Amino acid sequence: MDTLTEHGGTDLGRRILEYRHQAGLSRQEAATRAGMAPSYLKYLESSRSPNPAPSALTRLADALGVSSGALAGATLPVPPSMQRPVPERLTPAQCRGCLGAGGVGRMVFAGPRGPEAIPMNFAMLDGDVVVRTGWHASLVARVAKTRVSFEVDHIDQARADGWSVLASGLARVVTTRRELEEVRSLGIEPWARGDKDAYLRIAITDITGRRIPPAGAIDGEAGAVNWRLPCQANSTEYSPDTTGHPAASTR
Repeated sequence: MDTLTEHGGTDLGRRILEYRHQAGLSRQEAATRAGMAPSYLKYLESSRSPNPAPSALTRLADALGVSSGALAGATLPVPPSMQRPVPERLTPAQCRGCLGAGGVGRMVFAGPRGPEAIPMNFAMLDGDVVVRTGWHASLVARVAKTRVSFEVDHIDQARADGWSVLASGLARVVTTRRELEEVRSLGIEPWARGDKDAYLRIAITDITGRRIPPAGAIDGEAGAVNWRLPCQANSTEYSPDTTGHPAASTR
């Protein structure tokens, strides 16, 4: 039996679990009512950076008997005295912590028409970003042995807070048997059909990030931010963790 402590540290995951338990529904029952896979519902509840489509959030809210606004957190009261926070720079360790759980990010590279960004699912391996695509895809030829960037973010529009991380480094195709075994063990399974048997690995050399804490996270007179990143877990130190998220690639 899942418990309210199983959410991934995000407000959305906590709200979904609370409303589901209030409705007396198991994850399987709620997913069936919402017309989604139980694994996808688990992702929304447990991922450190869930990014549901609006239509999926609406169906889930209907299944739980609440409004989509309540599920998204739009109905939460915001006292007028809350201060508007200013963006803060993340340390490299915090940035890596935000990437540790994997999820969906954007591969950024120079294309024929200028800078291009392609959304892709990713996982982390020894501090490197790993994505999965097909050998036939033009992406492999474009980015192999070139310097690229990878952007990941989490935005809560209802709370007007979030974070973003930009990692840059040299991309290369994984070819050795031992390394292929390592990246395959990450469990990156494409959502789209087709052969996706090529792996790209980005060796991060530069990483930066910023966050906007939720309004009201200012700590009293000192004005210090009293808020922890959802992706920080119990430490700001980097700790790779590739479990508990759906693995997929759009390319």
